[in-house]
Amino acid sequence: MSPVLPKLPAQFAQALELIDDAHAQDKREAKNVGDEKVPYELHYAKKMTSWLATRCPEASPVLQVACRAQHFRRWEIPRDSFPMTRPGYLTWRAKQKAQAASQVVDLLGTSAIQPAIPEEDRARVAALIRKEKLDSDPEAQALEDVACLVFLDNHFDDFEKRDDVDEDKMINILSKTWGKMSPRGREIALEMKLSDRAKVLIGKALASA
Repeated sequence: MSPVLPKLPAQFAQALELIDDAHAQDKREAKNVGDEKVPYELHYAKKMTSWLATRCPEASPVLQVACRAQHFRRWEIPRDSFPMTRPGYLTWRAKQKAQAASQVVDLLGTSAIQPAIPEEDRARVAALIRKEKLDSDPEAQALEDVACLVFLDNHFDDFEKRDDVDEDKMINILSKTWGKMSPRGREIALEMKLSDRAKVLIGKALASA
C-alpha cells in the first residue's frame, strides 16, 4: 500500500487547490499514467507530493504546501533567459525560488482561503520554497530530498538523452544530486525502480564520489 500523507486542515487543502489551479495554466505538457497529457508543472507538483509521502509520511501542512508549490509558475522565468552556464543556472534558480516564494505567500494570504493561514505559517512555506538553512532544517532537507527523487524518477532518462549531456556530465550531475540528499533520501533512491542505464550511471557516480 502506498504511503499516505496526513489529512490537511481546511485552509491548507484550499491552498493546495489554488496552487494546482495555477499549475494547470502551464501550457507545456507531460504524460501522466496511461499517456494522459497534463500541464507539466501540475504533473511535477503531484510527483512531489507522491514522493513526499514516501520520504516524510508525517509531513506537516506547511511542508506539504511548500513541496506542492516548489516550481510555482516556473514557466514565467525561462531557463534560456539567463546564460547557459553554471553561474547563469545558479542565478536563474535563485530568481525562480525567490519569485515562487513571494507569489505563494501572496496566494496563501488571499481572502479565498478561510480560515486564514497564519502569517508565520505563510512565512515558513516561503522559507522552505527558498530552501533556507538546508544544513540545519530537517523540513528543508526533506523538500530537497523529494526534489532529487522526482528528478531521478521522472526526469533522469529524458535528461540523459539530451544532445548536450554526455556520460561524464551526467555522472557529474548525479554526483551533485547525491551530495544534496540526506541518508534517508539516498536510501529511498537506491530502492527506486530505475532504468538499467540509470543504475549504471548512478553506480559510476557513487564510485567517483
